[in-house]
Amino acid sequence: MIFKDEIEKIIFSNPRKFEDKYKKITLIKKENLYHIEKRTEKQVFHENVEFDCIPEYCMQILTGFKQMNAWSNTYEYSLRFSKKEKILFNKKALTQPLKISTEHNRKKRYLLEEGIIIQPLVDMGIFSKEGKVIHSMYDKYKQINKFIEIIDTIIEKSELESINIIDFGCGKSYLTFVVYYYLTVLKNIKANIIGLDLKEDVIVKCNNAAKKYGYDDLKFVIGDINGYQPTLPVDMVISLHACDVATDYALYNAICWNAKMIISVPCCQHELNQQLTSEELAIFQRYGIVKERVSALMTDAIRANLLEYFGYKTQLLEFVDFEHTPKNILIRAIKTNISPKQKSVVMNEIKSLTNCFNLNPKLFRLLEESNMI
Repeated sequence: MIFKDEIEKIIFSNPRKFEDKYKKITLIKKENLYHIEKRTEKQVFHENVEFDCIPEYCMQILTGFKQMNAWSNTYEYSLRFSKKEKILFNKKALTQPLKISTEHNRKKRYLLEEGIIIQPLVDMGIFSKEGKVIHSMYDKYKQINKFIEIIDTIIEKSELESINIIDFGCGKSYLTFVVYYYLTVLKNIKANIIGLDLKEDVIVKCNNAAKKYGYDDLKFVIGDINGYQPTLPVDMVISLHACDVATDYALYNAICWNAKMIISVPCCQHELNQQLTSEELAIFQRYGIVKERVSALMTDAIRANLLEYFGYKTQLLEFVDFEHTPKNILIRAIKTNISPKQKSVVMNEIKSLTNCFNLNPKLFRLLEESNMI
């Protein structure tokens, strides 16, 4: 058991059974005792345990979790159990002393916590050099945490020990760096991430930043969403702000590669807005703003159904975008199995909608031209 007097904070995560009551337990040192925060899906319970009782207390907790992270002022220790119950241990020096928040215990706790130096967030202007959230950037801090929470939901269930990710249209890659930190530091998962973008200067800056942070398995290359060929099996595809049909190319590639997970935030759905016509439901095309919003919703509904057709459990989640655009839908898809009956249902829904409004969406065409549907 990893435990010394100087341990300031301990987090138990990744419960062994999904139905277990407690999803996360956090211990924070307070003079001669530890304050305990035990989280369920909807509630948080608090208690205090005397210092001398902590080693035995932690041993009991560890039997119900697959991962433990502990911090002193100078080191982070991680202990993780693999699928085969192999113990994986890591000790990493902190670049800055650990800062424990002294604010009220009931304040919402985020996956990317204050008090821990996360260099990409410092460079983004979200954190100060001391790991404190800049007041004017608090909304963006919450948005970034929300995005990580959406990924965390599927990572927790995957039990992956390593993951290969393609990030299409990565841009300045703020989120790519944060995702890499979350996977490698917080989840102790070996992550290979490739960010693609068409701008050479952006790629150079991102590679320099990855080198600066010591993110050895995070690479950026010049590449197009359409036509990129990965050299490794793809576990996850991320596509943020891919404009109009660029999102369709990203989803098409993810399907072709049989990616296990897809996270996409579409942008600027113009294609169906130009196609949408209906004699019986002409009211939807009478008003420009209505036509724009209806066609955008139809675009994402068709995309979601096509993902379902190929065996993805798909959700359309409300999501406040980092760029403050009016788009607020995120597509999250996880590879599962689908029955022939369900495949028929989702495809018939697509055909009914496209026939009613004379639509021919790009993703459908790409899959059809490849003889996949």
